[in-house]
Amino acid sequence: MIPKVFKEVIDLGDGREISIETGKLAKQAHGSVVVTSGKCMLLCTLVSNYKQSDVDFLPLTVDYREKFAAAGRYPGGFFKREARPSDGEVLTMRLVDRVLRPLFPKDYHAETQVMIQLMSHDPEVMPDAMAGLAASAAIQLSDVPFETPISEVRVGRINGEFIINPTQAQLVDSDIDMMIGASADSVMMVEGEMLEISEEEMADAIKFAHEAIKVQCAAQVRLAEAFGKKETREYEPEREDKELEQKVYDMAYDKVYAVAKAGSSKHERSAAFAEIKEEIIATFSEEELADYGDLVSKYYSKAEKAAVRNLTLEEGLRLDGRKTDEIRPIWCEVDYLPSTHGSSIFTRGETQALATVTLGTSREANQIDMPSFEGEERFYLHYNFPPFSTGEARPLRGTSRREVGHGNLAQRALKNMVPADCPYTVRVVSEILESNGSSSMATVCAGTMALMDAGVQLKKPVSGIAMGLITDVESGKYAVLSDILGDEDHLGDMDFKVTGTADGITACQMDIKVKGLSYEILVKALKQAREGRLHILGLITDTISEPNKDVKEHSPKMISRRIPNEFIGALIGPGGKVIQEMQKETGTTIVINEDPVTEEGIVEILGVGNEGIAAVQAKIDALLFKPQVGSVYEVKVIKMLDFGAVVEYVDAPGNEVLLHVSELAWERTENVSDVVNMGDVFDVKYFGIDPKTRKEKVSRKAILPKPEGYVSRPPRDRDDRKPRDHRNRENKRDDRKTREKRD
Repeated sequence: MIPKVFKEVIDLGDGREISIETGKLAKQAHGSVVVTSGKCMLLCTLVSNYKQSDVDFLPLTVDYREKFAAAGRYPGGFFKREARPSDGEVLTMRLVDRVLRPLFPKDYHAETQVMIQLMSHDPEVMPDAMAGLAASAAIQLSDVPFETPISEVRVGRINGEFIINPTQAQLVDSDIDMMIGASADSVMMVEGEMLEISEEEMADAIKFAHEAIKVQCAAQVRLAEAFGKKETREYEPEREDKELEQKVYDMAYDKVYAVAKAGSSKHERSAAFAEIKEEIIATFSEEELADYGDLVSKYYSKAEKAAVRNLTLEEGLRLDGRKTDEIRPIWCEVDYLPSTHGSSIFTRGETQALATVTLGTSREANQIDMPSFEGEERFYLHYNFPPFSTGEARPLRGTSRREVGHGNLAQRALKNMVPADCPYTVRVVSEILESNGSSSMATVCAGTMALMDAGVQLKKPVSGIAMGLITDVESGKYAVLSDILGDEDHLGDMDFKVTGTADGITACQMDIKVKGLSYEILVKALKQAREGRLHILGLITDTISEPNKDVKEHSPKMISRRIPNEFIGALIGPGGKVIQEMQKETGTTIVINEDPVTEEGIVEILGVGNEGIAAVQAKIDALLFKPQVGSVYEVKVIKMLDFGAVVEYVDAPGNEVLLHVSELAWERTENVSDVVNMGDVFDVKYFGIDPKTRKEKVSRKAILPKPEGYVSRPPRDRDDRKPRDHRNRENKRDDRKTREKRD
C-alpha cells in the first residue's frame, strides 16, 4: 500500500517549479522530504537524538552527497563507489550549515544530522541551490526545536535582469553568481562571485533573492500544516543561575573593559583576560566550582563579550586600539622564494600569508568529476591553515572543510581577473603562517601579488577585506568594523568578507546574525569595505604595480598554436614515438588537445629554455610545410641516386622531394655526381604535381640561365613511333599454340 503523500509546489515565475513532498520515503527519519525541479530530485533526512550531548555546543552535521547513479554514471577510481566528499559537496555542506546552525536553540546540544542526497540529476537544474530548502523543510516536519523556516536560492543576472536558480549554461552569460540564505524576515547568509559590480547592485541582488525565499518559506509552513505539525520536543535546558551571572558580570566587566581599552597585542590581551578569569574563579570555593564551575566560565565569556562590544559602541575603540574604520599596518614583498614561478608575502597586523604560483600545461588542470558537473579548472587556488599559525599544537587530519571554503572564496575572487587567453594552467597555494583575522582575505592579496610576480597578466589587481558589525537594538547604535580581528569575528552581529578591484566587487561571503538588518546599514558597511579595499589595493600596487612582462627565467615558457586536424597523428607518431622523441631532444613538454568546435589540434609547448621551444616549433613548421607552385626554395642533397638526387627543404627538415636528373642542368647529364654531391645546398623551383609521373616536381635548371646557343630537344612525334600490335589476346594465344604444335 502506497502511503499518503503530501506535496507543495513553488512557482519560480518563469514556467519552472519546485515541489516539496513527504510521506513516501525514509519515514523512520525524524523528518524527510523529496525536493524536485525538472528531473532533479533531492532526498533530505533529519535525525536528532533525544538525549542531550555532554558538550556546550550543538553537534550538528550537515552532509550533502551526489550519487553518480543519479546521472547514470559510474564513480571514477579503482573502487567503483562514492567515497570521501568532493570539494563541491563540501562547499554545499558549508552553505547549508551556516544558515541552519544559528536557528537551533543555544542550549540545544543533541547530536543532529541532516543528510541531503542527489538521487536524480537534471543538467538544466543546479541541485546545490535547493539543498537549503530541502534541509529546512525536513526540519519543519520534525519535532526538533528550530526558530523559523529558511531557504537558499542562487541569483544570477543576465542582460541586467535578475534570475532565480539559473542553469549552468545561463551562468556563463551572468555577471553575478550568488547564493543567498534567509528566513522570511531576515537575510542570514550571502556568498558568491561577481564581475566587478557595485555595492548597490549587490544589495539589489540580495533583495531580489529574498523575495523568492519568502515564497519558499511559506510553502514549507503549508506543507508542515497539511502533514500535521508536530509538537516541539522537550529537552533538558542548560542550567541557569541569574544571581551567579550578575555576580560574575560585576566582578569582570570593568576589568575587561580596561584591558580592552588598553589596545594591547593579541598575546598580551589574551594573557590579561585569562588572568581576570582566574582571579574570579579563585573567589569561589572548591565545592562551589565543583557544583557550578562551568557556569562561571560561561558567564565570564558573556561579560567579556558585552564589555568589548560596549567599548566599540560607546567610544568607537577596538581591542587593539584602532578606530572602527582603521586598517592594521601592512607590509608586502614579492619574489621571496627563489625557485617558485611566483611568490609573495602579505602581512596585515598579526595575519600573514605566503602565496606561491605554479605554471603548467592543460595536463595539470584540476579535473572536476561530480554527477552534477564535469569539467576542469585551468585556474585554481589551495589554502592551507597549519596549527602553528595560531600558536597551537594539534594533529593534522587532512584538508578541513574550513580550508576548502576559504580557498574557494579566494579562488572566486581572483579567477575572473585571469585573462581567458592565458596559455597556462595556474595553481596558487596560500600558506597561512600567522592568523588573527581573515586569513582568506590575506590569501586574496598575497595571491594577486604572486600572480603578477609570476608574469600572469592579470586584468586588474584584487584586494580583500574582512568586516564586522556591532549593533544595539535598544539604542539604535551600530558600528561597522573594518579589518576585524579574530576576537571580533565571533562577538559581532555580522561578519563579511568582500574582495574586488578598483572598479567593483568580485566576491563576497557574509554571515548575518542580527534579525532584520536594514539594507541601508548593509550598503553602508559595503561602502566602508570599499574604502578599506582601496587602501589595501594601494599598498599592493606600491609593492608591484603591474604584472611582470614575462615569466621568470627559470619558469616554463608556453607557446600555444593550432594545427589542422589531419596533422595530429603525424605529430604524435606511431605509439607516440615522434612526440616522445621530440620532447626528449628539446627538453620540453608537449600536450596536444583537440578543439571540440573546429576539430583543430591545439599544441601546447612548455619549456624553460626558448631554444627547445623554438626547435619544437621548427619541427611543427616542417610538418605543416606546403610548397607553393612557382616558388623558389633552398634545398640540401641528402641522397644520391642513379636517376636523380633526393633533396630536403632547408626551412622544413624532413620534407623530401626527388630532383630528377633531367632537371639538374640544361646540358645533358650522364651522372648525377657531375652536377651535385651529398650535402650541396642550392635553390630549386617548385612546379607542383607532374601530370606525367603524378609526383611532385622540382627543377634546378629552371632558375639557371640557358646556355648560349642552347636548342631544346624537339618532342617526339607519336605518329613516328612503331605501331603496336593491336591483336586481341585470343589471337595471340592461338599463335602460341600453333608454334608449340610446329615444334
